[in-house]
Amino acid sequence: MQILALIPILCAGSGAPIPVTPADFPKIEQQLVESVETGSLIFSQGDCLAVKVFSASSYTHVGIVSRLGGSPVVYDSMSGIGVRKTPLNEYLRLQTPCTLKVVHPRESFSSEQERALWAYLESQLGREYGIKHHVTGSTAEGIHCAEYATQAWMSAGRLQAERPSRVSPGSLLAGVERSGAVRDGGTYLLSPAPIAEEVPSGWWHRLWIETRDCTTESCRQMRRWFVCS
Repeated sequence: MQILALIPILCAGSGAPIPVTPADFPKIEQQLVESVETGSLIFSQGDCLAVKVFSASSYTHVGIVSRLGGSPVVYDSMSGIGVRKTPLNEYLRLQTPCTLKVVHPRESFSSEQERALWAYLESQLGREYGIKHHVTGSTAEGIHCAEYATQAWMSAGRLQAERPSRVSPGSLLAGVERSGAVRDGGTYLLSPAPIAEEVPSGWWHRLWIETRDCTTESCRQMRRWFVCS
């Protein structure tokens, strides 16, 4: 059994993403449902500026999979929500649009390790999200996504980290890849379904539509940058 000693690394994995259109989604979803295993990590490339600045990586979120109950469930800690668990198919939809990178444990978790991982993941459900202590490396009431995933692997005896709160999604990915602790599960570019275009009935209606759409998208982008959700 390999135990990974993890230190912050300011880089991330690479690999051309596979475009996934709404028509392709059911096939890719089924492939992932069948291929993920307990301990699989799902990294997301998002817009959160705080995580990008502190980690120097495009990966801003990570979730961890457990299959102890049969169907895969993704555990993560999300800004504004806290620690939660979500069925994999629903989690993929919540992450769309996004680029996802999936990695699986090189050596599958034993039954004992699976139970230890699951017990830790379940014990944290409902805990609030927190990111400020990433800078100091101290523990806090809140927990961020990479800290949660790191602690989960540590609970199964598959990883060591002196300060899990200092680990970012990018450094976690770089660490497990460099150590050979994981195997690649693919990178996927998830695209949303197109929204039906509203046909304006006149110039004033067109102006209202363009103003509404511009304002809505600006608010969404600001939320992705600063609220990170």
